[in-house]
Amino acid sequence: MLSYTEENYLKALLKLSFQNEDKPEAGTNEMAAYLGVKPATATDMLKKLKEKELVTYKKYGKILLTETGKQNGIAILRKHRLWETFLYEKLDFSWDEVHEVAEQLEHIQSAKLVDKLEEFLNFPEFDPHGDPIPKANGEIPTIDKILLSELKENELCKVVAVKDTSTVFLQYLEKLRITIGTPIKVLERIDFDGSLSIQIAGEEARNVSMKFAESLFVKR
Repeated sequence: MLSYTEENYLKALLKLSFQNEDKPEAGTNEMAAYLGVKPATATDMLKKLKEKELVTYKKYGKILLTETGKQNGIAILRKHRLWETFLYEKLDFSWDEVHEVAEQLEHIQSAKLVDKLEEFLNFPEFDPHGDPIPKANGEIPTIDKILLSELKENELCKVVAVKDTSTVFLQYLEKLRITIGTPIKVLERIDFDGSLSIQIAGEEARNVSMKFAESLFVKR
């Protein structure tokens, strides 16, 4: 049985490996910054995970999930994203509220409950933020996506995922009436600061920053 903290570390390492597909390992400082803890705290936990053969780790070296550690991380991530979907679709939580509650629910150990939850939701492949939900066998759905910032002028796309899932950004998207599936057209790229003029769901043009464009995943 893993502690809540150990599960959180495994999930964090897994998500960091997804962000850096060309180098799936992470450094201690990177790990600590991601979790909002001191490097010394992260080091102590990594030693425990190494003793349980869930990570490979050397002092000042890189951290890599073992196969067992990866399987555990995927199982936790699966629960988290299924609970987010349940809260969003069935209990009318907004997409900026679901993460915090799912952080608590993801530690429930009943595999039967998770399987029943997935069945009840009709086997969703993506959560409310567009992130893939791992299947029971560990398979992770994929979708072609690029950042909004990569589109050229006059290109059409639809929103498929959110890279920045912070509360402030999600609330800003809601204000703009942007959600998963919203169509967007790039009208103009501003050379001066990299900002974009876009049309959201056929409405009037609106300027957005480069930071905004680099925080939204779309599909042509």
